[in-house]
Amino acid sequence: MGASTMSCHAVARPRDESLSASYRTVAVVGPPNSGKTTLFNRLTRLRQKVGNFPGVTVEHHTGYVRDFEGHEVALIDLPGVYSLTPKSEDEKVAVDVLSGQMPGTPRPDAIIVVLNSTNLHSHLVLAGRVIALGLPTLVLLNMADELRKQGGHVDVLSLARQLGTPVALVSATTGEGIVAVQNFLSSAAASPEPLELPVVGSTRGYREWAVKVGTNARYRRPATPVWTQRLDSIFLHRTWGAVIFGVVVIGVFQTIFAIGQPLSNLLQHFLDVSGLQISSHLPHGMFSSLIVNGVWKGTGSVLVFLPQILLLFLVIGILEDSGYLSRAAVIADRTMSRVGLNGKSFIPLLSAYACAVPAIMATRTIENKRDRIATILIAPFMTCSARLPVYTMVIAAFLPNRPVLGVFLGTRALAMLGLYVLGFLMAVFTARLLKSSVLKSKDAPFILEMPPYRWPTLVSLGLRLVDRGKAFLYRAGTVIMLVSLLLWAATNFPMHHGQPPAVQDSVVAWVGHAIEPAIRPLGFDWKIGVGLLTSIAAREVIIATLGTLNGIDPQSHAVDLQAALKQELTPAGAVALLVFFAFAMQCMSTIAVVRRETNGWKWPVLQFSYMTVVAYISAFAAYNIVGHLVH
Repeated sequence: MGASTMSCHAVARPRDESLSASYRTVAVVGPPNSGKTTLFNRLTRLRQKVGNFPGVTVEHHTGYVRDFEGHEVALIDLPGVYSLTPKSEDEKVAVDVLSGQMPGTPRPDAIIVVLNSTNLHSHLVLAGRVIALGLPTLVLLNMADELRKQGGHVDVLSLARQLGTPVALVSATTGEGIVAVQNFLSSAAASPEPLELPVVGSTRGYREWAVKVGTNARYRRPATPVWTQRLDSIFLHRTWGAVIFGVVVIGVFQTIFAIGQPLSNLLQHFLDVSGLQISSHLPHGMFSSLIVNGVWKGTGSVLVFLPQILLLFLVIGILEDSGYLSRAAVIADRTMSRVGLNGKSFIPLLSAYACAVPAIMATRTIENKRDRIATILIAPFMTCSARLPVYTMVIAAFLPNRPVLGVFLGTRALAMLGLYVLGFLMAVFTARLLKSSVLKSKDAPFILEMPPYRWPTLVSLGLRLVDRGKAFLYRAGTVIMLVSLLLWAATNFPMHHGQPPAVQDSVVAWVGHAIEPAIRPLGFDWKIGVGLLTSIAAREVIIATLGTLNGIDPQSHAVDLQAALKQELTPAGAVALLVFFAFAMQCMSTIAVVRRETNGWKWPVLQFSYMTVVAYISAFAAYNIVGHLVH
């Protein structure tokens, strides 16, 4: 088939609308690294809603399209699985949905199976089991362009006869052959006859059947490209692989400061000017203070870090889409095995650098329950993107940017890297502690299918950035804005003769001064204390808190947040604050998802208490050590 553009159009649906029988439901299933989600994004054009299946925290996407006849069809993007014999929570969810046993989700009317055409012998095993369910099924052989480039070939018509179900050769990246999906959605035929397999229910039987089908269909598996072998000989080298990984990590942080900081400064200037413009058009009084000091300065103090966060996700997206991160998992397995974990924990821990919530949900791919709980408990130590604004703000305020290795590494990037390493080391220490005591278990083999190296596409990267940008703005417009408004109200009450009190006499100051004795040994004042309390809602809320408090305080409202921070913290206190945030579990969403994933409060309470104690003791030590060195 030649490249074609699908004529269906996506349909937006309210986020809270559940699936019903008013339109057909089609499940999209396939192994990891088959391009399933790329296909799903192309079909739905990002008009999707994200949710969790009832009773479980496995995230899924639901998108809507129209077929040739104008009927709406709901597409459910299921977790990537290798088989329908569930060993992990992800696989169990896929099986439950396909068999109609998932509460609140009807059994699909049809199934689209997405396979990697360059690895068909392995992936046909899943196709056989899905077709045997007896539902109308379309088998898509994805990555047709890569199959041809690597010298592979498959006779689609012959394979369709062998499988007894429609088969199409497609490329989700280029759009080639996607019109076959439209045809299938419009005319999903009657259910096929269940497949007759050598040993039904036997993994070996399915594998033998898959090889036989592939052979009869005249499938020629492509040879591994020479350049892939050469790259793997470097990236997976026991010595050079680790060195390259370190260089990549350093490059990420240098990019965040070298490119992200100037962009952040421009955005800060724009927000400052906009705030002045808004203030000039509002009558002086409480309402103006609410909008400018409560909403604009509180929320805007966090929004300025959007460039750094998008840059972080851009770089991670390039590494993931190129296939490098799978190689990094193999490298990490050598280290993780020494602390009792295997490489399967690496992918959730890596995603924790974006956010601990999806990282904890991603642990459902880990079969061993004790390994899974250990990974859940250490995931919040990995430096998530919510810590990035705090780190950037404090480092930029107290540390001048000087070159360490020329343009390749500066002092600020080095400090940021040190904080990431600090969190990782504490995660490793905690994992070792857990796996040698309460969560001891046998070592499990680490098996990972290596995706081919690919050039990341602008569309894929763009969709990723749009998705993360929307999530960040949504958080800024909800949680952060709500906290900013509550803080503004707390700083303007109790009223005296119709006038707001001085900041020192406000409700928020009373709270801050009440906890100040407990945090004074760390070098923190009452404003920082209030920030630590509010940041339990979300880590970056501390910036909005300080932005609101300093915007209202007559002594600091005329200076930017970094200058105000230098008035409130000594260099030793700044280091203590960074260390505290590196270890503390300040995120209500993370606490909630840990409780849900572990089916109780025991582990989240233990986790929160442990991380808080570690954060306090470490910050106390850092404050005294740095204070002694400075003086």
